[in-house]
Amino acid sequence: MPASKTSKQQLRKQLRHKRNSLTSGQQHQAALGLQRIISAQPAWIRSQHIAVYIANDGEIDPMPLVKQAWKEGKTVYLPVLEPLQSGKLLFLPWRPDTVLVNNRYGIPEPTLRRPYRFRYRPRPAWALDLVLLPLTGFDSSGKRMGMGGGFYDRTFAFMKNANAINKPFLAGLAHECQRVSRIPTDSWDIPLSAIYSDLNVYP
Repeated sequence: MPASKTSKQQLRKQLRHKRNSLTSGQQHQAALGLQRIISAQPAWIRSQHIAVYIANDGEIDPMPLVKQAWKEGKTVYLPVLEPLQSGKLLFLPWRPDTVLVNNRYGIPEPTLRRPYRFRYRPRPAWALDLVLLPLTGFDSSGKRMGMGGGFYDRTFAFMKNANAINKPFLAGLAHECQRVSRIPTDSWDIPLSAIYSDLNVYP
């Protein structure tokens, strides 16, 4: 049965307020704690093609991990709103010199405008090794809540196919303060392989 839309909206609002209430110092320490935890995980160590995000709206910041990935020679990707398939994401390479523009939500992403269109070749979602995605909330069992747009669910819907050969390791990132006792879920929610906070690994 679909989760109550009203209850999810209320919970999402509460959790967004929690993470936005963190000070810049708390955000910085959380980002470093997240880096320490994830960089020791087998999923990070074995991955070469890693999708991340640019922190927005109080999200935990993966930037220390991004800098580490660049130093380790890993290829980093950012999600880009798919211009031809509404509601889906592309993943374009992100390097220190990548030209970024704000999308319609005000979030920076690699530009698809000329003359950069052919410089940044997207990598198919199924060909990513590790996908680090932002969460609004989560519970200890590994259930997660996003912002409600469904972009990651639609993009990675292929992972529900038992015959899919390649399946990236999907990991949600969040502040520990975003953990609740239970997250309401829907049938279309794509399950995560793990959830990483600044303090723990779940489930």
